[in-house]
Amino acid sequence: MTRAARCLPARLGALTLAGALLLAAATPAFAGDGHDHGPAPTVSGGPQRLPDGSVFLPKPAQRQIAVRTVEVAQQQLPRAIELNGRIVMDPNAGGRVQAMLAGRLEAGPRGFPALGQAVRKGEVLGYVVPASGALERADQAAQLAELRAARDLAHKRVARLRELADTVPRKDIEAAESELASLGARAAAIGAGLNSREALVAPASGVIASAQAVAGQVIDARELVFEIVDPARLRVEAVAFDAAVANDIAGGFIASGADKVALKFVGAARAMREQALPIAFAASGGALGAFAVGQPVKVIVQTRSQRAGVPVPAAALMKNPANQTIVWVKVAPERFSPRVVQTEPLDGANVIVTSGLAAGERVAVQGASLVNQVR
Repeated sequence: MTRAARCLPARLGALTLAGALLLAAATPAFAGDGHDHGPAPTVSGGPQRLPDGSVFLPKPAQRQIAVRTVEVAQQQLPRAIELNGRIVMDPNAGGRVQAMLAGRLEAGPRGFPALGQAVRKGEVLGYVVPASGALERADQAAQLAELRAARDLAHKRVARLRELADTVPRKDIEAAESELASLGARAAAIGAGLNSREALVAPASGVIASAQAVAGQVIDARELVFEIVDPARLRVEAVAFDAAVANDIAGGFIASGADKVALKFVGAARAMREQALPIAFAASGGALGAFAVGQPVKVIVQTRSQRAGVPVPAAALMKNPANQTIVWVKVAPERFSPRVVQTEPLDGANVIVTSGLAAGERVAVQGASLVNQVR
């Protein structure tokens, strides 16, 4: 037997072993029960949502969407209650202009003021010409004519008595003069009533908040014509259905866009209005100047009692597909994980996270909405 024939079985065995190894490598391996961890996450170079719900966000993408995080800490914070409120005028820095009599409107010396126009206290804003019937005006005109005739006779009688002053008692002359003065005053009063008009005067300095005045308009008595407010001295009126809230108020806030307006507690009513207790707040420095009278607002009332929690900006709160409130926590330099949290109001711009966050974690407070949109 030749040498090549003797080596042939060894070569065939080596080829068979190599083929078996290749076949084993190509065949997928399956783990036993309880040892399957699912498909390994595949992370590419762009932002994407990972199978566990977290978001992979590379550093360039974080800079592009301006993601900012802050480290949170556990604190003792005041308890807060959210109440419905509205903007009202300060009764000492505004007022209403109403007609005392029914009649026709006429413009004042500067015409009717426009909305937002500044006016001064005591300024005449318009006139009301009293409305009266034809018979009433005829009776007043006839009475005026009689008074004027009697006044002329009384004037002549006084003149004759003064010429006879040496023979006529002084008391008769004084009586005639008094009657002349009385007739003149009565005639002047009736004459003024026939041609008079009521002046509508501004009760306070401020700006015109509302106006319902048109030249020639006929209005009734007590009808509102103008409303004047001072934008630097507006107030907030909130309503609470629990009367015990009024005894535990430390202050309040209202949200104005990304900012918050601090409120000072003025007082609470002691009588219910429509089953609710009105509570008054004021702001210093004209902080409510951007609001309008009657505008509804959400008032965050802070009480004197406190509770433990983690303060975070309200902009950090998002909603997941299950409509749960979440925040995005930075668990790695390029990875954000959603956390379901429970919150309570704090001051309008911030909230208290009562569960779901631990001290020292970094929460996305800017750009969180864009992180929440990564799919």
